[in-house]
Amino acid sequence: MRRKKLWIIIAALILMNCLTIVFFLSKVKEISGTAANEEAVATVGKDKITRQEWLSELESRYGKDVLRDMIDQKVIKEMASKYKIKVSEEDVDREYRILQTTYSSPSENKEITEKKWKEYIRNSLLQEEILTRDVKVSEKEIKAYYESNKHLFAIPTAYHLSHIVVKSSDEAQKALKELSQGSSFSALAMERSIEEFSANEGGDIGYIMEGEERYPSDYLNAAKKLKKGSWSDPIKVEQGYAIVKLEGKIEGKEYSYKNVKQQIKREIALEQMKTSAQTEAFWEEAKVEWFYGKEGAN
Repeated sequence: MRRKKLWIIIAALILMNCLTIVFFLSKVKEISGTAANEEAVATVGKDKITRQEWLSELESRYGKDVLRDMIDQKVIKEMASKYKIKVSEEDVDREYRILQTTYSSPSENKEITEKKWKEYIRNSLLQEEILTRDVKVSEKEIKAYYESNKHLFAIPTAYHLSHIVVKSSDEAQKALKELSQGSSFSALAMERSIEEFSANEGGDIGYIMEGEERYPSDYLNAAKKLKKGSWSDPIKVEQGYAIVKLEGKIEGKEYSYKNVKQQIKREIALEQMKTSAQTEAFWEEAKVEWFYGKEGAN
């Protein structure tokens, strides 16, 4: 249940990134005027795609969803203020720790990314609190859920890794030599690694933990011996040889009943609700009016 919710948060973040792009481009258009409207953002032979055509297509495809998301965020904040509902930093941090180990994020702009994640986590928790504020859940139900699902409230130690994968032992030794001489690990991964997906991210493969099946167990064994910022000797893998770098580490933690009591209450309450758990349930109360008309809130 929690994992599904985390992926919903990620989807919201992607939507937010789309919004940022549209906003930036629209500002460029405002500043530059008509010239920007006709500026070609792509050419195909003698044909061109203008900036205005591109922006219109973005609005057509994503405009309604982006605007709906913006409205929801403001409605959540207004209702939380109205009903004096808050969520603790501890709750936000716990969800963020889970999200970190669930989602592999690029290593760049980490502070900005963390801020966005936590903003969406906070709003998501506020939304749940608002929607379930009148739902009664007994202490007995909450305790029973915790005892049956303790494993859901334990975060294993996770290691944030990058890797460089090359075909031969000789290539691996050459890469190690370049690293020892000061070459950037991420730049070398982009240039040399044959594992294309991670190479595009400077070798970043996100977090791995015990029981991880995406990568060889030797990755985790090597990570446990590394200090942050250091890298391993070559590891034999199916594609050839890999060099693994430890980017960071999240220590495992088990949360007590007291830590997660409110979270469990929200989850049980949401399951008991007969109506759809959507922020749009409060649109009328928040007096929402929008570009697409009231019928869009149905």
